Amino acid sequence: MKTLTRSSGFSLIEVMVVLLIIGIMASMVAPQILGNQEEAQLKKAAVDIQQLESAMEMYKLRNNRFPTSEQGLEALVSAPTIEPIPRNYPEAGFIKRLPEDPWGNPYALISPGELGVVDIYSSGPDGEPGTDDDIGNWNINEYLN
Repeated sequence: MKTLTRSSGFSLIEVMVVLLIIGIMASMVAPQILGNQEEAQLKKAAVDIQQLESAMEMYKLRNNRFPTSEQGLEALVSAPTIEPIPRNYPEAGFIKRLPEDPWGNPYALISPGELGVVDIYSSGPDGEPGTDDDIGNWNINEYLN
């Protein structure tokens, strides 16, 4: 005679209840995580701009002028070949490489600046320069606090 044995495991209803609980928890936690990610991206951009600004100051100390807009931030990595050629350029440059902003775009330089002596900025999350979400050395303190 065959004996029927009941196999142990979870029923479909138990699995569905667990999935429902996990879904509810995820819906409460996800907005907090995503909000922190956006804030972290803004802070990273502000810190990058602050570091680029420091490198620009070193450039000016050694060469008595800032690089021009045409020379761009690349002048911090390698000696410019566009006039005015710096006379006192360090062999290794001022920084090893230019960072990209957290949204994958290059930082930009306007020299002489429109809002300061030089303007170093990211086009922000939308990637469009000249919009309200731009982050520059003129407003980085808003993001660093």
